[in-house]
Amino acid sequence: MADPTHTPSAPSPGATPTPPPAYTAREMMAIAAGRLIKDGDVLFAGTGVAMLAATVAKRIHAPRAHIFFETGGIGPQLEELPMAVADSRVMAYSNLNAGLVEAFSYVANRRLHTIAFLGAAQIDRYGNLNSTVIGDYRHPKVRFSGSGGACDAGSLASGFLVFMHHGRRKFVEKLDYLTTPGWLTGGESRRHAGYRRGGPLAVVSDLGVMKFDEATKEMYLAEYYPGVTTGEVTENTGFTMDVTRAAEATPPDAEELRILRDEVDPQRLILG
Repeated sequence: MADPTHTPSAPSPGATPTPPPAYTAREMMAIAAGRLIKDGDVLFAGTGVAMLAATVAKRIHAPRAHIFFETGGIGPQLEELPMAVADSRVMAYSNLNAGLVEAFSYVANRRLHTIAFLGAAQIDRYGNLNSTVIGDYRHPKVRFSGSGGACDAGSLASGFLVFMHHGRRKFVEKLDYLTTPGWLTGGESRRHAGYRRGGPLAVVSDLGVMKFDEATKEMYLAEYYPGVTTGEVTENTGFTMDVTRAAEATPPDAEELRILRDEVDPQRLILG
């Protein structure tokens, strides 16, 4: 695995010797995810890197995006980054302070293009998620907090992004438990199961960005971060994944990093 603090390669001979900015894997994840958001998207933000990514998207790439939280803060200014969705700062200067029912009504509203930001303990090749148990459900090795609102968001939103640390125990051939439906068994299986819209759009890990084939719905590597190789991604994935379509991701520029560090999370609540 690449050094989590990466400095891109030096300029070619004859170029102006301006040192490129250094950045961490977490910063790369937040910025890479933010680039996936389109102006006008409605973002159902979670905790951790997901919250960073949603805020970065609005501050840099999609100023007309709207952020809301399952605890009921809809359209807050986020002058200070909340530590979690239950942090009262998710309601500071918001358009509306509501509750769970109203929040999930926004997720499911078919007139809105809602993107949910989710995490999980395991993910398979079709973007199905497990955040419930590792091992047998009745006698688990590890029991997690469970779905929370992840199953609802994954079922009802226009699409969802997944944040994962890349490793063979997380990118697995078969989930120990299905918490949140992705593309199920691929192809048209999600639609045949009764889901009228939605599905995973991309997976953002600390090694790269994965997307899903339009026809088969299988995960493939779309971008690998500078300093990471496709072989490194393959070695850390527990199933066969197509890496032939991959390109190197554009590293964060100085302005993106400035906004992330100085405006989004100056207290280093999530950046660390």
